[in-house]
Amino acid sequence: MLTADQRIDAADRLYEAERDRSPIRPLVLDYPDIDAVDSYEIQLHNIRRRARPVLGHKVGLSSEAMQQMMGVDEPDYGHLLDDMALAEDADVDTGRYCYPRVEVEVGFVLGADLPGEGCTEEDVLRATEFLAPAIELIDSRIVDWKISLPDTIADNASSAGFVLGAARVRPSDVDVRAIDAVLWRNGEEVAKGRSDAVLGNPVTAVAWLAGKVASFGVRLEAGHIVLPGSCTRAIDARPGDSFRAEFSGLGDVSLTFGGV
Repeated sequence: MLTADQRIDAADRLYEAERDRSPIRPLVLDYPDIDAVDSYEIQLHNIRRRARPVLGHKVGLSSEAMQQMMGVDEPDYGHLLDDMALAEDADVDTGRYCYPRVEVEVGFVLGADLPGEGCTEEDVLRATEFLAPAIELIDSRIVDWKISLPDTIADNASSAGFVLGAARVRPSDVDVRAIDAVLWRNGEEVAKGRSDAVLGNPVTAVAWLAGKVASFGVRLEAGHIVLPGSCTRAIDARPGDSFRAEFSGLGDVSLTFGGV
């Protein structure tokens, strides 16, 4: 466990790295005793400092492969703020980010509050008003993505932005576990996957999230957006890249990066 001063110092480093687009070395090198609780408190410190409305949350490390790589047995989470919302019809300024990548996700739009501890998949399905096609923009304020679990948690689960497509589909109208997804970059297929890559069912990830954030005094509320984890591997985003993600039964969503 870190001291309160160490947590604040680590939060300051990440905040400045994001502000200045100047990535830092892994926190675990300077704070070898840092644990997940420290990291979530560091994340929350910077979320409060940004003082922006919370639009929802994202789940990270929701695939078995990523958990094995990180040596963990559960996902992590981060916050989605209003200034992280991106639009399909506006180019993203690539220069705002350190190492931008995109991930393909089935977005959940909540129509009712979720319970905290003990939240079930049935609770999630009842509370979800719509599913939507989504692309998450992830980034790391750690040099060259050399992250461990505490680094990515502290760094808002490596989240940086998101965009939802126009389609809105009720969960009862689609098999949430069997949504095929294909990601295209500049007209070339670069990744494909299926929604059950996310903990076997993205609904499971949302239920986990509701219980996890409750332990930090946070609730998933009506109107919130939840990104449960990626159906595909992350793909680097370069200046001038144009992405389109297509989902079976769920429509598509696009994201374009400005520059050359």
